[in-house]
Amino acid sequence: MVIPIKIQNGVLNNGSTKSCRAVWSVRQRRITVAITAAWLAMPLWSYAVERHGQDNVQPTSLQVLHWWTSDGERKAVKVLVDKLAEENITWRDVAIPGGAGLGAAKVLKSRVLAGYSPEVTQLNGVVFGEWADLGLLLELDNVATSGDWKKLLFPTVWTLVQTRGHVVAAPLDIHRINVLFYNRKVFDRLGLAVPKTWGEFDRVAAQLVHAGVVPLAQSSEAWQIATLFETLVLAESGPAFYRQLFVELRANAYNDPRLAHALKRLRGLKQWMPTPIKELAWNEATRQLATGSAAMLVMGDWAKGELNAWGRVTDIDFGCSTVPGTADYHLYSVDTLAMFAGDYSHQPAQEKLAQIMTTGALQADFNQFKGSISVLRYPNMSKMDSCATASWRSFSKGSAFQAPSLVHRMATDETTKDAIIGEVRRYFMDDKVTEIDTQRRLAAIARTAPKLERPEE
Repeated sequence: MVIPIKIQNGVLNNGSTKSCRAVWSVRQRRITVAITAAWLAMPLWSYAVERHGQDNVQPTSLQVLHWWTSDGERKAVKVLVDKLAEENITWRDVAIPGGAGLGAAKVLKSRVLAGYSPEVTQLNGVVFGEWADLGLLLELDNVATSGDWKKLLFPTVWTLVQTRGHVVAAPLDIHRINVLFYNRKVFDRLGLAVPKTWGEFDRVAAQLVHAGVVPLAQSSEAWQIATLFETLVLAESGPAFYRQLFVELRANAYNDPRLAHALKRLRGLKQWMPTPIKELAWNEATRQLATGSAAMLVMGDWAKGELNAWGRVTDIDFGCSTVPGTADYHLYSVDTLAMFAGDYSHQPAQEKLAQIMTTGALQADFNQFKGSISVLRYPNMSKMDSCATASWRSFSKGSAFQAPSLVHRMATDETTKDAIIGEVRRYFMDDKVTEIDTQRRLAAIARTAPKLERPEE
């Protein structure tokens, strides 16, 4: 039996004795410290969002905290809002700007500590167990059983949404991250072929520079640098070595020459980026591709949803390829929604949302706007363009060809992820930092990182 932990006057309290508290797992203590640290660091307004009138909220409405704020993402969210409205359930939106959900994660922790958890939250990746162990998440076993999720979902997705034998989140989409977007009109005007190898990439980039076009759009924002880096690691080594680094966190793997090669490639690509490299939101970097001021972009396929929302047509205005060396692989991220149990008064509406999310109609419409693919093994292919079809075929090959994104919370815990991202950005921005120094620092992070408990696939 899971005993929900309540927040009273800023103090965690599960109603148990001191002896019960003594058996808290390391995972529980870690997330408690993280929540406390986030609360102390955040201004008061962060957890006061929509506080006014909170006690009078009707159980037929759901407050949803998420970070889908771009044009394409808002179109996708509207699909969810409209589907819920058909069930007479109101979606109360709490959208927190910030790429990769960095701002939303902080707001969520501060609100949980303050005792005003949203009914629904975007909670991606491997951290479900930490929240579930605190007794905060609503178990969705009944919804999953009645919906036959085990049969309908991709095995990787089905494994992801479970912890300790219970389903604790509902999946929405699968994003492919190792996508190389290119501006079709620029490529056609200059007679360029889409690069499949790094040698071809450098030759195409040199021709673009000669024509006065920036070859590769890029932001100096840490998570965007690390997103590029993880695709280069996959290109250099394939999924097996990638998992040794970012899932298994084998310290000795960080001394491997393949990692050094990926780091050198990351730094080498700077010659093809804007000068200076500015800190841009991901959709601003995507805008450079859309206007033709940059010819290529490495970004998750959420960028396709944004381009489509701006009226750019797939295979006419832009195309989707894969980062050189990764054509056979799928570097993935899965968007999921988790439900906070609270006093269980919202449980019927929360379960209805979870049920709606995995229907074929919702999956087809939502993912068409989002740029992603369905979590269902047999989706409606008629609403999938060439980019989505390629992504679906790649993911369908199974776990041996899949790599869970470090940056987008699929591989390891939040603290370790942030530490690795910080070191990668440090290396990228400071040419005085050597590959050897970075490898040593990353190995040190891996040695001290907690090893997560993972369900069998």
